[in-house]
Order: sequence, then C-alpha cells, then structure tokens
Amino acid sequence: MPDHDVAIVGAGPVGLLLACLLAQRGIDVAVFEARGAADDRSRAIGIHPPGSATLDAAGVGAQVRAEALALDGGDVICASRTLASLTFTAAQRVLILPQHRTDAFLRARLSQVQDGALHLGCTVTGVWNEDAVARLSFAERPDITASFVVAADGVRSGIRRQLGIAWRERPGSGWYSMADIPDSSDASLGTRAQLHCEREGLVESFPLPGARRRWVAGDPDRVLGDAAAFTHAIERRTGIRLELPGGLKPTVFQARQHLAARLVHGRVVLVGDAAHETSPIGGQGMNIGWMASQHLASAIERSLRAGRVEVEEYERRTLRAAARAQRRSSFYMTMGRPARGPALLLRNTAIRMLGTVPLRGRTADMITMQG
Repeated sequence: MPDHDVAIVGAGPVGLLLACLLAQRGIDVAVFEARGAADDRSRAIGIHPPGSATLDAAGVGAQVRAEALALDGGDVICASRTLASLTFTAAQRVLILPQHRTDAFLRARLSQVQDGALHLGCTVTGVWNEDAVARLSFAERPDITASFVVAADGVRSGIRRQLGIAWRERPGSGWYSMADIPDSSDASLGTRAQLHCEREGLVESFPLPGARRRWVAGDPDRVLGDAAAFTHAIERRTGIRLELPGGLKPTVFQARQHLAARLVHGRVVLVGDAAHETSPIGGQGMNIGWMASQHLASAIERSLRAGRVEVEEYERRTLRAAARAQRRSSFYMTMGRPARGPALLLRNTAIRMLGTVPLRGRTADMITMQG
C-alpha cells in the first residue's frame, strides 16, 4: 500500500489549491515544500472569474473576495489620449490580491480539511515510477510512495527535468521592471488599471489593496532596476511622477513562455508553472493552473476509484488551454512594445477598434479569460 493517495511537490497557489480539492473529497494528500516558511512576496495579483470559481470550489472564495480589491476596468492610453476604455460587468470582474495572501487562505483551508498535510523544508531529490505507485526521495527524510505524484514545483521544475520532459519555448518574451508603492494622491487612479502603450514602451498600473499600486515598465535594456531610472522612465513615457519609498528597488524580471511536451509520465503528473510558463502580462498563468487543478482533481479521483491511471483528458485540456493563454499573452506583449511611425499608427488603430462598442464586450471577455 502506498503511504499516500497523492503526493504534491510544491506549496505555491496551484499545489495548495489542488491539495484542498483532493482533501475535500476524502483523498489522502501530502504536500512537500522545499522552503521552510511561506513565500511572502507579492508576485501574482490577478484573480480572473474562472480562477474565482476554483477558489470557491476550494472553500476560500468568500475570504478572498472579502480582502481583495475588485478591478472595475481599464484604459489603454498613448500620448495622453485614451485609445480604448473597458468597464467590466459583474461576470467579468477581476479580483486583485497579492499572491501571499491567497496562499495564506489556502494553507489555512488545507489545515482545516486535512491537518498535517503540509510538510515544509522537504527537498525532493528523486522521483520514479514503480508498478502501481510513484516514489519520492528527499534530502531530509525517508522516501515515501503515493498512488500519484503531482509536480507543482514551478517553472524550474526539478521533477520535469529529471523525467526528461521537453520544455518548449513559445512565442512571447520581454524584460520588465516592477514596483509596488503607495498610491500617491497626484497619481491616484482608483480601482481601474491603466496601460500606457507609448512610443518608448509599455507602462502598466494596477491598483492593490491597502491604497497601493503596482507599476510595471517595459525594460528591454534591463536598465530600470534603479529607483531613479524607473521613476524617470515612467515620467518620460506617461508624464506621471512617482515617488518610491526610500530603499525600494524595482524588481527586474523576464517574461517568457514555455509549454511542457507532455504532462503525464506514468503516475507522475505536471501542473501549474511546472507544466506551462505563461507571461504575467495578462495575468493568466496562475488562473490556468487553478482551472487545470479542478480537472486534475476529478481525474485523480476517478483513477483511484478505477484502480488505473485516467488522466489523459486532463493533459489534453490543459495543454490546449495553456497554448490559448500563451497566444493571448504574446499578443498583449506585442501591443506594448516600443513603436514609431506607421507601426505606432497601426497598433493604435487596432487598439481603438478593440475598444469600439461592437467589440468592447468581446475584448473584455478575452482579457478576463471568459472567451
């Protein structure tokens, strides 16, 4: 007999949500996380309507909504002119909550439905299939076996590498700098997002709970990691002057897109960022992982009841959904790149068209993962 029905490697938002869904079904689950404490970085902030539905299914939706900020819509601007303006309906509403707070709700829920399921400070050193079980080895503890092992260990998944699963690069990449700062009175934009698609590059501004905003600037030359350079670039592109708190340095990051060649290897299954890296431009990666977790939880439950592996449909659906999200994100990144002359005119015309009355609802559906 295996030690657990399911062993999940990685206690990020996707691994934790999957664990909650499984435990609620009476499935014995163990979650192993290499970090010895919770990750308190802000990271992902956008919870799209399909993601909200998965949080409801995991039993934390009401708590998330009580603390999150609801995004009313957004405006696309170039040279101080609004090219398109969208207002979300109730069905399209995006919630804004820093990832570490969502993680905290999911950890508490997992403890409630299966106390002791989360194991911190456990570094996986090996994984392999054995007849009717999968085995995990650790640096700090004895091996364990499970009917299924789920790799939710992120973009740099050690399990994916060990299994030799190809990690295929997809179109869409770019460098950006980001800072979360207090929402100053002269730059206050309420509960709307602003996307400045300027000649010199993208500037994004998203509201955060607690009267804060996230500012993101396209940084192809990786020169905006300094606070002064970051604020100067935003002022030059948009005319908005920001003040970063003393000592705060913007985070420089690369947005890239990858898709695993397959998600199933015997009784080992990939999910979340281990399965697909989707650019944060558009904020869809975490939500795709949550949606996939619902399908995977159902597939694992069926497999355990049938006594055989029945997760092929999960693999097909997730690869298709991730590819669609990556195409959208690649489009978003293209629209935010520096542009001049005819290229700028063509881009702005396309943005204006997407914001016209006949297309406005469809555009909002696409942005909020409804279409």
